[in-house]
Amino acid sequence: MRRIGITGHSNISAGSAELVRKALVDALERYNEDGVVGVSCLARGADQLFAEEVLAAGGTLEVVLPSADYREAKVGPENREGFDDLLVRANMVRYMRHRTAGRRAYEDANEAVLGGVDMLFAVWDGQPSGGGGGTADAVRVATERGLPVNVIWPEGASRE
Repeated sequence: MRRIGITGHSNISAGSAELVRKALVDALERYNEDGVVGVSCLARGADQLFAEEVLAAGGTLEVVLPSADYREAKVGPENREGFDDLLVRANMVRYMRHRTAGRRAYEDANEAVLGGVDMLFAVWDGQPSGGGGGTADAVRVATERGLPVNVIWPEGASRE
């Protein structure tokens, strides 16, 4: 089975979500025959789109949550139902050793994802991160380690 992690923008524009979803389906398609384990932090946007498509393709989902309070601190009311649905469908849920969400928790979660996968999908527009733990940071670390990175940013996609 191929273990694929996800990093990506949480602020994908509403009009871009289906473009990104289609690109993720296409990217996952080449690995479906051997089976896929998707590893995600379940942030809104790219992480959740990826998790949905891994499950839709018959793969399994492993979740890495940055902190004990991640749901309460970072998952908005409009996104809780989707988050909870994915969380209960995961084969495994791992919490980082942080009580509260924050930059260090996100960095540790990125490290856990990168340390447990064969490749990384990055739903990324190529722009730098605003600080440690962002998409560009995860791509940089993966590249430095020689972990294959598949950058996914379909034409016409944008962020809010």
